[in-house]
Amino acid sequence: MNRREFFHTATGAASGLLLLKPGAAFGYGANSAVRLGLLGCGNRGTHVATSFAQNTAAQVVALADIFPDQLEAGHAHFNALNTSLGHPAIDGNLLFHGPHAYEQLAGSTGVDLIQISTPPFFHVQHLEAAVAAGKHVYCEKPVGIDAAQARHALEIAKRVRPTQSVDVGFQCRSAPPIAAIAQKIQAGALGKIAAITAYYFAPASVEKPSSGASADEHRLRNWLWDRALSGDILVEQNIHIIDLCNWLLGAHPLKATATGGRNILTHAGDCWDNYQVDFTYPNDVRASFSSTQFGSYGLFEAGLRLFGAEGAATIPYAGPVQIIGAQPWAWTESMTASAAQGKFAANGAFEDNLAFADRDKERTFIDSIVSGPAHNQIAAGVETALSCMLGRMAGYHQREVAWENLLAHGEKYKLGMNLEQFETTASYSGS
Repeated sequence: MNRREFFHTATGAASGLLLLKPGAAFGYGANSAVRLGLLGCGNRGTHVATSFAQNTAAQVVALADIFPDQLEAGHAHFNALNTSLGHPAIDGNLLFHGPHAYEQLAGSTGVDLIQISTPPFFHVQHLEAAVAAGKHVYCEKPVGIDAAQARHALEIAKRVRPTQSVDVGFQCRSAPPIAAIAQKIQAGALGKIAAITAYYFAPASVEKPSSGASADEHRLRNWLWDRALSGDILVEQNIHIIDLCNWLLGAHPLKATATGGRNILTHAGDCWDNYQVDFTYPNDVRASFSSTQFGSYGLFEAGLRLFGAEGAATIPYAGPVQIIGAQPWAWTESMTASAAQGKFAANGAFEDNLAFADRDKERTFIDSIVSGPAHNQIAAGVETALSCMLGRMAGYHQREVAWENLLAHGEKYKLGMNLEQFETTASYSGS
């Protein structure tokens, strides 16, 4: 199967093309712009909002960030982008900075959709404000970094209005090769599934310099190093692979054992640099997951393999996507690619099998806003986040942890800083 065949055969798949229906159900005229406000003008946030603007009916009209310099960089970037697309520059009244920028953005009547691309510790807080304001929301993963935040997110999910669309950034599900092989697996192409091996081997995150900054500001700018801000590598980065495991099996893990530690990294921060997790899913399906996040020698490999009674499936970020066994199948374009390691992209702009993942995820989301039906992916996002927290807790406590143990534990991470100190940061020159 290739992309052309998949688009013709996939019914309602996440990678479907955006078709804007006339007389749209939710008050948007045919092909009218959805006004997007970006919350978090960092690397990933800028990439995703740019993709929205280039590939969908969304138009970036507002920006918010705790730091004026990041807001200024975002302002320059999106003004240039809007000019290239024939859109007006961003109104200075829709530029917000400081610890209350998220509230100001949520309260803006000129914004329809808020993209949450802030450090994970803040995702649920920012999600609550956006949902309460009646905005559509595209929230990056994870939906919560501890069990308390996860429970809070589930309460927020109950308040989402029937005409509000809320998506969680699990774009890997929308990559055409992955969406296509998922259809085969979920239709039984492998027979009874017994085991999964999964992996995410990535280079270390690069320090963002902050000359003269306070310790708190350095923490915020380098949130990937910080357990409370990021949730650790298992919850923040590796979550994409665990999400694919959950999705393909149609369930979350029941228990986990894990090891790991901080064996290589020496910089400030407390995130582990490696994990080895064994998950047990319903029907005694075992998933073995390994990850690393260190080194500057360019190693990057991510993906999973599923083993069933009648076949096995290979689903890498780069390399052949295929099924061998009683019902052999392959994604044609991937078979001509090298099985060697892919290229890591810190902003999530991966190539190879994920080349169209962001674009197709965003198109389906915008279509849900313009034409319906609306999405509410909060609960699914929480389920995957909790699955990763399960493995993290098993690793930290060096013992088997059951799903019920995680939910009953009451773990709650604290930020350990007062964000009001950033209210006095020098005013943004462009506002």
